[in-house]
Amino acid sequence: MHDDTPQDPFRDDPFDPSAALGDDEDEARQLDPAEQEEVLSDLADLEVFRALLEPQGVKGMAIDCADCGEVHYLGWDLLHGNLRQLLENGGQQVHEPACGPDPSEYVTWDYARGYVDGVIDSEESKGY
Repeated sequence: MHDDTPQDPFRDDPFDPSAALGDDEDEARQLDPAEQEEVLSDLADLEVFRALLEPQGVKGMAIDCADCGEVHYLGWDLLHGNLRQLLENGGQQVHEPACGPDPSEYVTWDYARGYVDGVIDSEESKGY
C-alpha cells in the first residue's frame, strides 16, 4: 500500500459500524489487461492535470458518482491513491468525502482534458 492511499478510519476497530456488511478485502479482484491499461492511462493523465492545474489553485477534481448520483470533490492525493488502489486491488477503500469543499476549486475530468489540450495547442502554435 502506498503512503498516499487513504486508510480506513475504522481499521481494526471492534466496533466498526460497517463490520456487518462483510470484509471488502474478500471482494478484491484483479483487473483485466484492458482495465489495467485504462487505470494506468488515468494515472498518467492525472499527473499532467495536477502539474498544470494545481499551480492555478485547483485542489482536485469533481467526480460524478454513479452510485449516489452526487458530485464528489476529491483532492489530488486522494484521486491518486484511489487509482493506485484500484490498480493494485481491483477496488477502492471507503473514504471520507471532503468537508465543505468549494466547488470552484475543483474541475471535472473533461475540463482538465480540455485545459491540457489548450496548453498543448498553445505551445505548438508558438513553435516549441
